Amino acid sequence: MLVKMETYFDGEFWCARGIGEDIFTQGNTLDELYENIKEAVSVHYGETDEPITILTLSEVRLADAKASTG
Repeated sequence: MLVKMETYFDGEFWCARGIGEDIFTQGNTLDELYENIKEAVSVHYGETDEPITILTLSEVRLADAKASTG
């Protein structure tokens, strides 16, 4: 089973919400967020025989990115 989570920084906390799932969690650091994501997904699905893979999608801003000309 593939679970997709959108992750973002809201200015105070790192947050994650399920894409197509009613899952939400947050943490003070990215490491804490990732641990909380694993816990939230585990609680949401309960016991299952199917292995769970978690994919996190993040919005990343790159400063001074230059466009390719070629």
